Amino acid sequence: MSLAVAIQMDPVETINIDADSTFVLALEAQRRGHALFHYLPRHLFFREGRVYARICPLTVRRERGRHADLGAAETVDLATLDVVLMRQDPPFDMAYITATHLLEHVHPATLVVNDPVQVRNAPEKLFVTHFEGLMPPTLITSDRDAVLAFRDRHKDIIIKPLYGNGGAGVFHVTPEDENLNALLEMFTQLYREPIIVQLYLPSVREGDKRIILIDGEAAGALNRVPPKGEARSNLHVGGEARKATLSQRDREICEAIGPTLKERGLVFVGIDVIGDYLTEINVTSPTGLQEINRFDGVTLERRVWDAIERRFKARHPGRPV
Repeated sequence: MSLAVAIQMDPVETINIDADSTFVLALEAQRRGHALFHYLPRHLFFREGRVYARICPLTVRRERGRHADLGAAETVDLATLDVVLMRQDPPFDMAYITATHLLEHVHPATLVVNDPVQVRNAPEKLFVTHFEGLMPPTLITSDRDAVLAFRDRHKDIIIKPLYGNGGAGVFHVTPEDENLNALLEMFTQLYREPIIVQLYLPSVREGDKRIILIDGEAAGALNRVPPKGEARSNLHVGGEARKATLSQRDREICEAIGPTLKERGLVFVGIDVIGDYLTEINVTSPTGLQEINRFDGVTLERRVWDAIERRFKARHPGRPV
């Protein structure tokens, strides 16, 4: 028996089918015989105690220019579906948080991946603070004097927005840089939230490692190396993807956080590791599946769906999948 699977995501027609993780998750679901549906976050709504979405049947294929077909839209009670994949891109703003509140009404009877409550409670740069000894020296504050004191102590620092994504707003401030005060003024104008300040890790020049964890277990990794003259290693700002293996320290980090991820229903997670330090835990819409698949000759989306189906069976023991 197939599952009815809705994917809450950005417009499917805009994705890069050679890099997008949601695309291969959809391909694998379709290969298993699951029925696919697509909707945008703005098509999710609450009415009289029920949560609905304006969904379209979805068919996908690995063919550039015609990788997705959408059927006629229909308003559906999400409680009548089996699985919802919450896969829209950040920013992790109030619209994102609102979506988690709405999806909380149908989970876990309709299995939402990742668990919407835990997504809401695990902002990527804040969640790391709950795991002692894994992150670099870090300051989270709105206080200018605290930032200046942190810089006096650590000299070479990184400043970034607490809820930013994709490398946007990330600044490397060297000891001789005279722009710190101007940067703090700019952050104050742009953001109401505190900022995050961390010790600059020179090992980022060797790469920022993305490690995928599936149901709490390390499944693979890729290295993202920043281009010359750039402090950010994000692929969409010019970082180069390279093959990577898990070091002993990487495994220690994964073993430290894995049980918590699994307990919280965070099935598909991507963490960022620079040198010996964990910098982020990405639970919203992590990427990296296709790159790791190509480097390692694996099919990680199969492991993701194995984990989803295990969880579904545990909640619906009489329902064959």
